[in-house]
Amino acid sequence: MSMWKSENGQNDAPKRKKVTIPVLNQKKLNGEPITMITGYDYPMAVIEEEVGIDIILVGDSLGMTVYGYDSTLPVTMDVMAIHSKAVRKAAPKAFVIGDMPYMSYQISVEQAVTNAGRLMQECGVDGVKLEGGVEMADKIKAITKAGIPAMGHLGLTPQSVSQLGGFKAQGRDAGNALKLIEDAKILEECGAFAILMEAIPSEIGKIITERANIPIISIGAGPHCDGQVLVVHDILGFFPGHKAKFVKQYAQIHEVIREALTEYKKDVEEGKFPSEEHDYPIDEDVLAEINAALEKKQ
Repeated sequence: MSMWKSENGQNDAPKRKKVTIPVLNQKKLNGEPITMITGYDYPMAVIEEEVGIDIILVGDSLGMTVYGYDSTLPVTMDVMAIHSKAVRKAAPKAFVIGDMPYMSYQISVEQAVTNAGRLMQECGVDGVKLEGGVEMADKIKAITKAGIPAMGHLGLTPQSVSQLGGFKAQGRDAGNALKLIEDAKILEECGAFAILMEAIPSEIGKIITERANIPIISIGAGPHCDGQVLVVHDILGFFPGHKAKFVKQYAQIHEVIREALTEYKKDVEEGKFPSEEHDYPIDEDVLAEINAALEKKQ
């Protein structure tokens, strides 16, 4: 039996109020920071639910963190559906957002609504996220009109990284910054319930947040936004080496896991595992009966 479930199969995470859009809006009004983190599977989402994370983003960043791709572009709707279902099952109270992967919404409004609807209907997410500014306004409006909460994503948008010239900060010149500010306004007017701002100067993040009536979430957009989000693998230190400027690591899980696996390998090779304490006992009389039966068959 999983350590995260009781005998009736229910999640044993502490009871808490379901996070909804009104709850998030009230946090903005009260000046209470919104906590958001990525989650890609059941075990991690269970822990995120236990600690009370407000929003769990099933990000297409799983293409890199889970599948080892160089970008998010190879991720498909089928892949997003599998991971979104797992996270939803683990975190019933968190506000779960399913990322719309590359080419799942860019072609047409109809395509955008259909795929957003799939994540809602098939996976049970609370909302979806799609990248882009004014060019995505019609999609945001249509998705919202269909009753599906949509989060915008501006600044460094990974699905457009080739067009942006690489993974680098945005909004650092007047023209680009003013466009981001205007795009945020347009997305709000089109019905976005929140906007994720990635890799922009904190001063621009502050301007956008103060002008918005919806929550603005930062991933490298400074401390003045209504909430913060990071990739869970980044903050836990799953991968050694380079990390983005805006990432703060709270653990070095890579080393912990590496040491544990090294010790396991050594124990097996030296015959130290399994030991008697790991054996399932059997009554001597039963064993004698088995051996006797085997001898008769010879």
